[in-house]
Amino acid sequence: MGSSSQVDDSITKKYDIKRRIGKGAYGIVWKAVDRSTNRPVAVKKIFDAFCNSTDAQRTFREIMFLQEFRNHPNVVKLLNIHRASNDKDIYLVFEFMETDLHKVIKRKHILQDLHKRFIMYQLLRATYYIHSGNVIHRDQKPSNILLDSYCRCKVADFGLARSLASDKGPGGTGPDGTTDPALTDYVATRWYRAPEILVASKQYTKGIDMWSLGCILAEMLLGKPLFPGTSTINQVEKIMATIDPPTPADLACVCPGYGSSLFTHPNVASQVSQSCGQPSPTPSGGSEGCGEAKGQAMASQGGGDGDPAATQHTKARKQHHGSVAKDIKDYKGGAGSGSSGSGGSAPLSTPPLRKP
Repeated sequence: MGSSSQVDDSITKKYDIKRRIGKGAYGIVWKAVDRSTNRPVAVKKIFDAFCNSTDAQRTFREIMFLQEFRNHPNVVKLLNIHRASNDKDIYLVFEFMETDLHKVIKRKHILQDLHKRFIMYQLLRATYYIHSGNVIHRDQKPSNILLDSYCRCKVADFGLARSLASDKGPGGTGPDGTTDPALTDYVATRWYRAPEILVASKQYTKGIDMWSLGCILAEMLLGKPLFPGTSTINQVEKIMATIDPPTPADLACVCPGYGSSLFTHPNVASQVSQSCGQPSPTPSGGSEGCGEAKGQAMASQGGGDGDPAATQHTKARKQHHGSVAKDIKDYKGGAGSGSSGSGGSAPLSTPPLRKP
């Protein structure tokens, strides 16, 4: 029964619990079968979901965002919500996905080049959709990217997502698209955090999700994390060893004070001086394609609509969109991009992913 003793009787009556597939700080996830439809599902039990205001807000946000984005084929679909008998825990029932990108990358040599392109295409579609709702995910990383054997991917875990809401009131944005200072800096696993998060800037933008996507792309190309920092300082060191050094204006824009002082840290300062006047190196063991991945990640440094870097990136994106869309359409055997839902669509025209 897959440790079903931890599951309420009211849940086991509706779902046949098969096995545990994940466990984290906030709960456990099981693979199960819906007894009424005989379809596989994922049952997530969140412990003490409402025991304090922080956990309650996290749970509420995740549910609301999942419901809001449920119609997009590249966002995991929330099927049902059940209250636990103790009135403390809560069960979320999702469509079942066979694995996640972290497990696939760890197995090495599973992903072909077209798989990588198709995964990134789907992630960009999902992120564009999420951002169009004026929401930032803030926790995009390989373990939050779910996959099936047909290489369909779904963005999951919206517990740290935030709405940029209106231009007035708490949680709102300014005219340049930056966030309200109330947003926290504790977002995403360190390896996928944008520099502005690492230096405790409160004025970050949707670009932080783009940085995370760039790190994910690079990890697929390299087969290992791009910036595996062991601390915040070490994370900044690794980034500064790869990208061009920030100008004083960049530092003042991102975070005057702590941000500037961080870049004067001896280890970070040495990385800045070494990279001054030199082209950005390709990470060890990488390829030219990884330099391109880094370029996409660096796009997060462009912020609001008036930012020249952001404007240039937008132009490049529009110019490149046509060829990418055509490649993906050809890759899918002529199917339209909207057919990548959770239903029984035809397999991809290349060999499917092997189970990790």
